Amino acid sequence: MDLKILCPQWGHEHLEIEAFFIKVKEAGYDGVDTWLPEDQNERKKFIRLLDEYGLQMVSHQHKANGNNIDEFCKSFEYYLDLSLESRPILINSHSGRDFFTLEQQLRVIDVAESFSVKNNIRVVHETHRGRIGFGPMNARELFRLRPKMKITADFSHWVCVTESYLENFEEELSEAIKRAEHIHARVGFTEGPQISDPRTEYWRPQVKFFLHQWEQILLCQKSRGQKLFTITPEFGPPPYMWTNIGDNSPVANQWDINLYLMNLLRDKFSRRI
Repeated sequence: MDLKILCPQWGHEHLEIEAFFIKVKEAGYDGVDTWLPEDQNERKKFIRLLDEYGLQMVSHQHKANGNNIDEFCKSFEYYLDLSLESRPILINSHSGRDFFTLEQQLRVIDVAESFSVKNNIRVVHETHRGRIGFGPMNARELFRLRPKMKITADFSHWVCVTESYLENFEEELSEAIKRAEHIHARVGFTEGPQISDPRTEYWRPQVKFFLHQWEQILLCQKSRGQKLFTITPEFGPPPYMWTNIGDNSPVANQWDINLYLMNLLRDKFSRRI
């Protein structure tokens, strides 16, 4: 199975897009995991440069908005359609809101599924706080009622939401692993979605836990004959990144951490998956 490791634009929005693509290419990433600009001219430039630098893309939908289900679904369809323009490998979606009723959450999934079938593109729902699938108990019902639902596995949120390493959610975790078609590789802990630095000895047990879950996803996909799989190292900038009390400066460099994870993932999985 061909493992593609992508770079998040999150935290690097200050860079002009070509400068960002050059940095990504020179670092050895296979592509990017990000959103498309809403401005049409900027979007055309983005897509042209993406092709020019030979970078693949997971298109990230996170801007859909609306405080009721009708408003959200209308906005959701707009941003899904926009995300499609870069011919992405798949669309990773921040779907719905955690305060939507179960029926409303299912409607969001149905909108995504209809769009997916119509446009022959995978839409995967990120397990993210504040969204549908925000925790394993919520996901359990969605999985039961929507057998075709696929996810981006960001288990750092589940660990934070449940204040556990999911010891009491073995069935839900197992089902999530089977449905995962993209990974956001961030290491969380029981009181937050991001540890301070995965390179330190202190966080070794947490890193080991997440590496195991990611490996199970890859092995599951390989057993199904999947030819290509994408992972995005996704340690974020402040306020995800821990900061110093005195001046609120980051305790570590986001770029360096994600680069470390990219190399760790290649070392751990590329030869075995």
